[in-house]
Amino acid sequence: MTTQRDSIDLTLAEAGNAAATESAARVASAVAGKSAAGSEKTNLFDLDRASLERFFEDTLGEKKFRAHQVMKWIHHRYVTDFSEMTDLGKALRAKLEQHAEVRVPQVIFDKASTDGTHKWLLGMDPKNAIEAVFIPDKGRGTLCVSSQVGCALNCQFCSTATQGFNRNLSTAEIIGQVWVAARHLGNVPHQQRRLTNVVMMGMGEPLANFDNVVRAMSIMRDDLGYGLANKRVTLSTAGMVPMIDRLGEESDVSLAVSLHAPNDELRSELVPLNKKYPIEQLMDACVRYALRKRGTSVTFEYTLMKGVNDQPQHARQLVRLLRQFDNAVQMKDAAKVNLIPFNPFPGTRFERPDDAAIRSFQKLLNEAGLIAPVRRTRGDDIDAACGQLKGQVMDRTRRQAEFRKRLAAQGLDDAAA
Repeated sequence: MTTQRDSIDLTLAEAGNAAATESAARVASAVAGKSAAGSEKTNLFDLDRASLERFFEDTLGEKKFRAHQVMKWIHHRYVTDFSEMTDLGKALRAKLEQHAEVRVPQVIFDKASTDGTHKWLLGMDPKNAIEAVFIPDKGRGTLCVSSQVGCALNCQFCSTATQGFNRNLSTAEIIGQVWVAARHLGNVPHQQRRLTNVVMMGMGEPLANFDNVVRAMSIMRDDLGYGLANKRVTLSTAGMVPMIDRLGEESDVSLAVSLHAPNDELRSELVPLNKKYPIEQLMDACVRYALRKRGTSVTFEYTLMKGVNDQPQHARQLVRLLRQFDNAVQMKDAAKVNLIPFNPFPGTRFERPDDAAIRSFQKLLNEAGLIAPVRRTRGDDIDAACGQLKGQVMDRTRRQAEFRKRLAAQGLDDAAA
């Protein structure tokens, strides 16, 4: 049964797409030479290659290739001052100063973990901040990027959910996270690549901010942007079924699904969105996504919580569910499982299973022929592990206040970051 609170959360989540449409209108007006306020400069972080080309032609009266030069200055050399873009003529630089800007997110602070993980708290506006996390590993460096200030979906085991929800991030605010991290790392696309993967797994539900997220992922994958291969950009969703279908039509990235339970009763408790889009509908959408392109697999994320979803019967149900998926896609290993031991945060009612329980669950999946690595916990000493991101959210729901009241009753603190 869907509660009034669930209805409010789902309404907010889906209202995100209206806000994304409004953002798309702002981009369109910028390209046409009109800002939303009439005098504001266009933030070039908001524009992918096609939009930037139109901006140069329609607003600046310049050739398309000039847009390409500027993209390289911004995303390859991390230059945001037009006067330093030395292969542009003085007249063009003056026009850019008049009509455009490159507005970088404010770094409120950054923290390094003992394991090499790095977390940034980035100011989005005077009242809101989000978190982004870089995770280095053997031969790869993955950036976890946020798509919203907070999250409306209220997944029960996620720290972000306790902060409530404020708004969607713009394309500029999403790609700005990549820019800040790439500059910090000394990343040079196509030469000295320190940033090899981006996962839309930070704060928020990416598919509730569809247009802005898709445009940002386009810049990530553009050779004039960050030059990442399609398969190295991953979007993770709690299961907004219609938007999974739309993603398959409009983009080409890796898909990850926050599953966390193998049956509807348990998943509806953990992931309230399941009440609207139950597992059968979700899996059908995943099949459609995989079938659109030969050889496509889908990753199913499964956070293991002690005594909740880590029992042998849950493993057996998960095996049945994902075998059905493989059969529908007609491909072995079309389904991959990411097992994520729960990362605790103050006030949570969930616990991490012990290592023996985690290995036992994994063994049942492996013996059934499923690929099911256990994700190594990274950055937990700086609250940067999976499910721990919080940021600073001016909450439009009552969830943050309710959570803080609960913490106070337990004598706990809700210190962000």
